[in-house]
Amino acid sequence: MILFLVLYFLVYGGVHVYIFLKLARAFSLPAPGQGVLGVFLAMMVLLPVAVHFLERIGQERAACLASWTGYLWMGALFFAFCLFLGLDAWNWVVRLGAVVTGADRTAWMVGARPAALLALAGAVLLSVYSVWEATRLHAERIVIPSAKVSRPVRIVQISDVHVGFIIAGNRVDRIAAAVEAARPDLVVSTGDLVDGQIDSLRDSMERLRAIRPPLGKFAVTGNHEFYAGLDQALAFTEGAGFTVLRGEGRTVGGILTLAGVDDATGIQAGLAPVVDERALLDRLDPGLFTVLLRHRPENRSAAAGRFDLQLSGHTHKGQIFPFSFFTRMAFSHHAGDYRLPGGGLLHVSRGTGTWGPPMRFLAPPEITVIDLVPGPGREESK
Repeated sequence: MILFLVLYFLVYGGVHVYIFLKLARAFSLPAPGQGVLGVFLAMMVLLPVAVHFLERIGQERAACLASWTGYLWMGALFFAFCLFLGLDAWNWVVRLGAVVTGADRTAWMVGARPAALLALAGAVLLSVYSVWEATRLHAERIVIPSAKVSRPVRIVQISDVHVGFIIAGNRVDRIAAAVEAARPDLVVSTGDLVDGQIDSLRDSMERLRAIRPPLGKFAVTGNHEFYAGLDQALAFTEGAGFTVLRGEGRTVGGILTLAGVDDATGIQAGLAPVVDERALLDRLDPGLFTVLLRHRPENRSAAAGRFDLQLSGHTHKGQIFPFSFFTRMAFSHHAGDYRLPGGGLLHVSRGTGTWGPPMRFLAPPEITVIDLVPGPGREESK
């Protein structure tokens, strides 16, 4: 936690310092104006941290207000930061061109005040759009023919919902309604279902519990189940009607087998056991279609060739472009479908909710509708 806070203040605080310098210069702020701006930006740095302390002491209304304010600001600030960097890069290119050609290119440069106005206006417009995009839930569809499937089965995957102060109420209702509209036989959650104290989330839990597919609902832990507190996260997930698979396998309706493993965060913290995935998968019926649930889109050699489909999430596809450049560098399986060495298909969900800013830009949320159908092929997606 201490390391996280140090990195948080260095990175997020550093971005605020950069924005402070840009605005102070652009608008020629006098010392009192700089003081007011500095205090405001310092408060905004502290606000996301304050959410967790307010939540812990039971100040849920204040925590909810701080959450919405702090995370909306975080998203808008990210856009402003990127736009300022882009305008700085443009000015550097102009200066370099002037040095190379010897020509005066001053007229091509963007001044400090116009740059600030462009960055701030752009950040507002992009933020408004991104809040809207975060509500545009898409149904991604995959069809997988397999000789192991005796009859059609529809699985609906949700992932990274992050039920909490921001993902609650109407947003959970819309997610649940989209899942029910897909008429699933089976529903799975691939981690990060909950992201906050469960005391204020009973209505969301009951709404998810009302989804009753004939073959049941299954879930695995993500990293945020351990951040939020494992016991309360499991209580919420089970209260929502999910069976949590923690290094376990199940035969479902005599039609397919499911295996689920804990997120690596729990293993590293000593809160989840290390599982021999090869042994886990080898214990399952090889004649049935096997689905592996894992929060992170990792492809482990020990499990290669021992399952037909892996469902994962975690990446959010970056959630807010251009942050996706960094998540793509961290995860080679970033979003969508990937054929794996040794056989099997991996689907990486973009996520169903949001984490942090209630925004998505060029990464709309999804539920995934997977139709398993009898057929000669092992898998095929579209």
